[in-house]
Amino acid sequence: MPHEVYTHSHDKVVVDAHGRRTADEAAAFVRPRIRPYMRILDAGCGPGSITCGLARWVPDGEVVGVDVEASVLEHARDRAIAESVDNVSFQVADVYDLTVPDDSFDIVYAHQLLQHLGRPVEALGEFLRVLKPGGCVAVRDADYGTMTHYPNDARVVRLFEIYAQVARVNRGEPDAGRRLLSWVRAAGFSSPVYTTSSWQFATPEGRTWWADLWAGRIVVPKYVKRVEELGVSTADELAELGAGFRDWATNPDGVFTFVNGEVVARA
Repeated sequence: MPHEVYTHSHDKVVVDAHGRRTADEAAAFVRPRIRPYMRILDAGCGPGSITCGLARWVPDGEVVGVDVEASVLEHARDRAIAESVDNVSFQVADVYDLTVPDDSFDIVYAHQLLQHLGRPVEALGEFLRVLKPGGCVAVRDADYGTMTHYPNDARVVRLFEIYAQVARVNRGEPDAGRRLLSWVRAAGFSSPVYTTSSWQFATPEGRTWWADLWAGRIVVPKYVKRVEELGVSTADELAELGAGFRDWATNPDGVFTFVNGEVVARA
């Protein structure tokens, strides 16, 4: 089986950015279905910021966060302790082979995970296995093909062209957002509901944060090595593109936006 590569890496710049995510924003599309007593699995939980938020929504229940990367779960555990969230736990796990019994959870939630998997339908099938009858899956992924910005800057366009090419070689799908419905249906879920939400960066602070994040991501040594191995770009070009994105972010007219696809479906 070909090895999968997490294109973003688990470098500090990435983990810190993921730690800013909240359940209030990232899981709003499934919140109406959550009840205080439920058991929730957060697949690909990263540093646990969303996981802890989910746990606060189920004070009489439990949330289990799983991730393939052990180091990032240390951040998640530290967060749970710092925020006094005691109905959450974290474990290293492979989403294709979860070490939990059938019919264990009321909800399986996954944020920005499926885009990085070479076998998303297979992972969804594993989510189906661990869900209780009548439980639901809730998945959300970006659609990079919807990314647009103004004023147009060729350096920003090139940065994301390179990323999409590398991600696909790594067996991911950057345009996952538009595919979620088909993947969920193929995995055997019923009554799927598809929605979208957008992210936008149009303030000086928002543009700066977004540009700094990507300028940092694309010079992470593992990413640079992968790009150069593939002959897609060079370290020098990546550094120039990151500087270009930061330059674009200083434009007071600047807007960057894209769509996230979301699906909630029944087991």
